[in-house]
Amino acid sequence: MAKYRELKGITVQTRDSDPVVNVGSWSSGGNLNTARLDNQGNGSQTAALSIAGSPSPAIVEQYNGTSWTEIADLNSGRVAGEAAGTVTAGIMFAGWPASGLTELWNGSAWTESGDLNTARGYLAGDGTSTACFAIGGYTSTDLALVESFNGSSWTETTDINTARRNLESVGTTTAQIAFGGKTSGNVANTETWNGSSWTEVSDLNQARSALGGAGTTTSALAYGGATAPTSGTYTQTENWNGSIWTEVADLAQTRGIAASSGTTSTAALYAGGTTNGGAPGALAVTEEFSFPPPTSTILTEGDIFLSGGTAFKAFGKAAGIPAASWASGGALNTGRYGSGGAGTQTAALCFGGTPGQKANNESYNGSTWTETTDLNTGRYFASDQGIGQTQTAVLAVSGYNGSTNINNVESWNGSSWTEIAELNNARRGGAPAGTQTSGLIFAGTTTAISGDTESWNGSAWTEVSNLNTSREELGGCGASNTSAIGIAGYVGPPGYTANAETWDGSSWTEVGNVNTARSALAASGRASGALAFGGDTPSVTGKTENYNGSSWSEIADLASARSRLAASATSGVSALAFSGNPGTTATEEFTADATLSTVTLS
Repeated sequence: MAKYRELKGITVQTRDSDPVVNVGSWSSGGNLNTARLDNQGNGSQTAALSIAGSPSPAIVEQYNGTSWTEIADLNSGRVAGEAAGTVTAGIMFAGWPASGLTELWNGSAWTESGDLNTARGYLAGDGTSTACFAIGGYTSTDLALVESFNGSSWTETTDINTARRNLESVGTTTAQIAFGGKTSGNVANTETWNGSSWTEVSDLNQARSALGGAGTTTSALAYGGATAPTSGTYTQTENWNGSIWTEVADLAQTRGIAASSGTTSTAALYAGGTTNGGAPGALAVTEEFSFPPPTSTILTEGDIFLSGGTAFKAFGKAAGIPAASWASGGALNTGRYGSGGAGTQTAALCFGGTPGQKANNESYNGSTWTETTDLNTGRYFASDQGIGQTQTAVLAVSGYNGSTNINNVESWNGSSWTEIAELNNARRGGAPAGTQTSGLIFAGTTTAISGDTESWNGSAWTEVSNLNTSREELGGCGASNTSAIGIAGYVGPPGYTANAETWDGSSWTEVGNVNTARSALAASGRASGALAFGGDTPSVTGKTENYNGSSWSEIADLASARSRLAASATSGVSALAFSGNPGTTATEEFTADATLSTVTLS
């Protein structure tokens, strides 16, 4: 409940009518004349080209907003290249098998121009026919290489931070955003270019490759795409507002590896592709995306206003969380409890666990779990989660091997585990936060129940300030080694604590307690907004609580009460819960949409 004294003196906008939710919608457009996949697009929603692709690698079609017309073929047919520009001044470059070929379009014919310095396929790039980028891609390895085109020749420029293929980008040579892609598995990485350097920013909610994109560096769309390494495709669409990605309306048909066009985030096009994640099955389907009319006032998360002069309202996920719910996801192949977890709701990892000292490792693609490379050292009670916010960059830290606590740490790159620098203090039942290069492990049992905290900088572990309340089997999550939250846990006789503490990089501070004291719970999110769910009270519970930065609220329970479960790490509004005592395979997915709610003042 908001308090009047907290708002007094703040100017609040009054609106005669409530704004609309900016979710947009996809609708059917005219079909391509020739079904294809691995084609490329340029232009806008009403004036676009679909270029090359399989099985007709030289065919080019032009869209006028309602229908496609075949026009002049490319001189050199190809698949998995990249395109940019417009229907009257376009460019097509690269392709697979690895090619550096570049062709320019003047509205009537294609002309060969200077080749890329590095032949490649499965890349990204955007801009104009006289100023565009070629970003990432694949030869015999994933590339971070970026080249810039000046109308006649290509020049190597600053690399992106994460080498990858099958990524997407939109923008210009002075302001570009690159997102998604694949290494050994899908990634959600997003990077922006400011004219001199690439900066990693907030990840996509859905890790994916071979996706479509439209818009600019401050207002973009990401849509569709393919799973990896298994075959499958996505319908999800996300909107970038310059700082975060928000899920909006899904495609009508799940697909990826298609031609995307659109110079704005309010009017995009997606043509062709496949539903089979790269397998044969080319489509002719075209879909058009539109946001609400430009005259509409759009709701933005965090908005607060006086509606009609009578009701004080706010818009956000936190306001709508009480109406959220858990839904069943795909079952694990190996039932277990005390396992580690990491990643997102649609791209997660589950490793280790018990009965026994399991080394089993499984990856989740949003619907099914697939067994992949085992840990080198089997363990359990490592933590409720591993350290890692993407499925392909995870740390498995410490744990119990059946006879003793261990300080072993292993790093996961999407295909294999590698032993790296050990913790200073072996432990079990600790909690994690952060990423593979900026992590934190805290509390647990060392020689006794402890508040011991260690910080990871990507190469070494450093002991830092202890928690105020020592405990084990607590929940933990956070963005980095400078921002985390530790939740509840077991403190020894007389039992359980409801205490929560936040970490700012140098010290722990006690914040609002959870409503239900417990241990062996899981957590997901950030220090400023988290979920805590499951655990022992001492009876097993499915209770879920949401933290809004100051206090906890009880919300929808897990369908299956459980303790010693694992969770995805990244979001307090889109979480995944899996495994748990007594050795379950059950997976549950938590979702909360942003809603417009009336705020009560006191």
